[in-house]
Amino acid sequence: MTDHASQRIVVQATPQHCFETVLDVERLPEWAPDIKEAVVLVRDDEGRPGDVSFRAAAMGRSTSYTLRYSYGSNPLRISWRLIDGDLLERMSGEYEFLAVEGDPEATLVVYDLDVDLLIRLPGFVRRRLEAKVVHAAIDDLKTRIEVGVRST
Repeated sequence: MTDHASQRIVVQATPQHCFETVLDVERLPEWAPDIKEAVVLVRDDEGRPGDVSFRAAAMGRSTSYTLRYSYGSNPLRISWRLIDGDLLERMSGEYEFLAVEGDPEATLVVYDLDVDLLIRLPGFVRRRLEAKVVHAAIDDLKTRIEVGVRST
């Protein structure tokens, strides 16, 4: 069974700044509490992360997985898919950073994630895990970006 999470939030920073914050995957452990390590294994021709290895806390244990990042024709969109993982069967997702009409210093952040775990979990555990992942992906990202914008 695939679990899907989708969220939108307005962040007080430019779309480019939001994109660059997410693109800096090696600093992810600084603002996403469950990510313990992120190592870029491969970069594309533009120096952006391609394959990234992660170590994270999950369900009371450590998990490892590798994602392959992709960049399409939209310059402010990042997508990824699982290429290897010990607890995950499948994972894909994306961030898209859209300008907010009338406010050049604001961005609509759109986040989508699809996950299939290798182990079956009760519904309430899956929902709690999903809420934690979305919180880091959206709320912790917003805090990281907005605090960074105010301090510059």
